[in-house]
Amino acid sequence: GKKIENGISGTTNQTWPGDLWKTGGAATWLGGTYDAKTGMAYFGTGQPAPWNSHLRQGDNLFSCSTVAIDVKTGQIKWSYQSTPNDSWDFDGVNEFITFDQDGKRLGGKADRNGFFYVLDATNGKLENAFPFVKKVTWATGIDLKTGRPNFVPENRPSDPTSGADGKKGSSVFAAPSFLGGKNQMPMAYSPDTKLFYVPSNEWGMEIWNEPVTYKKGAAYLGAGFTIKTLNDDYIGAMRAIDPKTGKIVWEVKNGAPLWGGVLTTAGNLVFWGTPEGLLKAADAKTGKVM
Repeated sequence: GKKIENGISGTTNQTWPGDLWKTGGAATWLGGTYDAKTGMAYFGTGQPAPWNSHLRQGDNLFSCSTVAIDVKTGQIKWSYQSTPNDSWDFDGVNEFITFDQDGKRLGGKADRNGFFYVLDATNGKLENAFPFVKKVTWATGIDLKTGRPNFVPENRPSDPTSGADGKKGSSVFAAPSFLGGKNQMPMAYSPDTKLFYVPSNEWGMEIWNEPVTYKKGAAYLGAGFTIKTLNDDYIGAMRAIDPKTGKIVWEVKNGAPLWGGVLTTAGNLVFWGTPEGLLKAADAKTGKVM
């Protein structure tokens, strides 16, 4: 059987075993973005289901991906998958913000998985990828040639059926936690400073897999978890990220997680709110808080 995958004809179940694609999830639970220069709308897709990745060997397209859609035809023009065969609930729904750099139309995405991706907005080619949080355990980096993560196999939760009682896999420590290096709160880009302003969070989790069967309307996880802090003094950090170099230009730490969006202005200011109830403003170039 044939089906359409990645905009072209492909083999049925090529990236999903059996009928798991029918209950595989990967919802686009955030709004997309549209770029008039490319004529495309960009949507991020969520994690595959269940969380227990040993039940669904393969990349599980189009989960944890950025998908570019031609708005005139509805065709998928390209897609890029940030976490193939996701085992950590690293939704790829975060926003894709387009910008100009060195004569190219690019897009930036700060993923839940802790890596910041720079893609060619016209064809999906990976231009750059680097961590924007201080601790990432599930991969050592992103291969810029293949676009794939360099997984750390021992930091993937194990198959629960291989355990002594077949009821719980071994627990592993993973960073970021599934709450994300960044979650649903949108970042901002300034064409003046050429920097992205990312509401980042530093945290990890203990996570393990459990057996699970699909039941309509019920949570379909097959995993357990405990969120852990990484630092005594902060979880959140407003970070100015240079998409060209991958460097954190400046940061402003915050005790509680940053859980709101960011605004940057032509007057070179950055505004964000904190869970402590403060509205903060900083110099967009230096990070000096007003």
